[in-house]
Amino acid sequence: MAVVAPKVVVVVPTYDERDNLPVLAGLLAELPVPNLHLLVVDDNSPDGTGEVADELAAGSPDTVGVLHRTAKDGLGRAYVAGMARALDEGADVVVQMDADLSHPASAIPAMVDTLRTKDAAVVLGSRYVAGGCVATDWPWRRKALSAWANLYVNAILRLHVKDATAGFKAWRAETLRAIDLSSVHSNGYSFQVEMNYRTVKRGLTILEVPIRFEERSRGASKMSLGVQLESALTPWKLRFGTTPG
Repeated sequence: MAVVAPKVVVVVPTYDERDNLPVLAGLLAELPVPNLHLLVVDDNSPDGTGEVADELAAGSPDTVGVLHRTAKDGLGRAYVAGMARALDEGADVVVQMDADLSHPASAIPAMVDTLRTKDAAVVLGSRYVAGGCVATDWPWRRKALSAWANLYVNAILRLHVKDATAGFKAWRAETLRAIDLSSVHSNGYSFQVEMNYRTVKRGLTILEVPIRFEERSRGASKMSLGVQLESALTPWKLRFGTTPG
């Protein structure tokens, strides 16, 4: 009897990523990961990203799916919707990654293999473990902000994770169920922190594998002042129990 490979679903939220999405889809299709699927979660992109996603799905109906949302209401909400869909459709592993090509698709095999062979609830693609790095063209201010954000989060929440704000992760399906995904309400980049906090709080293990994080080459960053403020406040809310966890 043939052994069926675990179903791996890569959830990719999009908003105005029509140029990057086909490139990412091609990179994922070339990976040596059996039973790999792509789920695009598009927030009604005005540049037509949703239509591009539909074309990809029509060309590869067995491996590409699209979840259309009617409004742009944040990265966290898009991930929760996409992960919930992936779980409903039988995913064993859910990978979350950005559409802007900053996360190297080539790291997914190592992340999935680590998740399957080690005692890990989630595996992070980490910029700050040995072998990891950020793009050389990052300005020093951005490097300093990223390093400070990780120190800040770990000082408050004691996550003991080098890259606490990482957005490139491979999750066991049972981990997402254990942390009660549907009740996660943080948005923007603080979503990453809340997911880590819920994992650690339940005594589950987070492992990190090194990646090189690249600067996006096309499109515009979605980082706003409101997102930054939420990211600063969320660790305190989690620490003092004002956010469900």
